[in-house]
Amino acid sequence: MLIGLVSDTHGLVRPEIFEALAGVDVILHAGDVGGSGVLDEIRVIAPVYAVYGNTDAPGSGLPEAVDLDLDGFSIHVSHGHELGSPTPEKLLARYPADVIVFGHTHKPLVERARRLVVNPGAAGPRRFNLQPSVARMTIVRKQIDVKLVWL
Repeated sequence: MLIGLVSDTHGLVRPEIFEALAGVDVILHAGDVGGSGVLDEIRVIAPVYAVYGNTDAPGSGLPEAVDLDLDGFSIHVSHGHELGSPTPEKLLARYPADVIVFGHTHKPLVERARRLVVNPGAAGPRRFNLQPSVARMTIVRKQIDVKLVWL
């Protein structure tokens, strides 16, 4: 199974995202979407599960978190702002999932402790002098691999 990980689009769908996520089975968006138009655009790639972030409108209809079981792994998706400044330690302490996907910091991160914590970085407008990015997570034979993709 191939999963696209996206966060912090802030209303901007970069053209590079279509190539970066080509072939994924599903996309998980970790918040700060910036409007339903963003989700409509990336849904042409694959089905999307998205959560709201601290800059999304209160009436966006997006859930605070999404918990899924994909290919035998429990996956939790939330923006991370609910923890103030999210860190892998805080996320691991709060959520019991095998894989935790978050955003908010705009800083790409793949940390494998006893479980996997992933921030795909920010796919939208460039901020904090960070290069925009997404991630591709592959699950094959009970093994997970995550690759960051720079946009």
